Amino acid sequence: MSDRSIRERISDLVQEEHALRDMLSSREISPAEEQARLGQLEIELDQCWDLLRQRQAKREFGENPDTAQVRDARTVEGYQG
Repeated sequence: MSDRSIRERISDLVQEEHALRDMLSSREISPAEEQARLGQLEIELDQCWDLLRQRQAKREFGENPDTAQVRDARTVEGYQG
């Protein structure tokens, strides 16, 4: 997966997030449905950003960025800042 394709996926996820909020406002979905999907989107966004950071770090240290891999949700969501 290239940096460009990861950024495109991030953009798609952000657009979906906005669409969910619009759907909630127009009562097309319930708050519970919105929250459930937003939780999934947040995890996938975090995974995408993590993958971009991994790729950048590999480039900085002369490694192949294509060897970076998506980490599981538990790992990404467990980061302490």
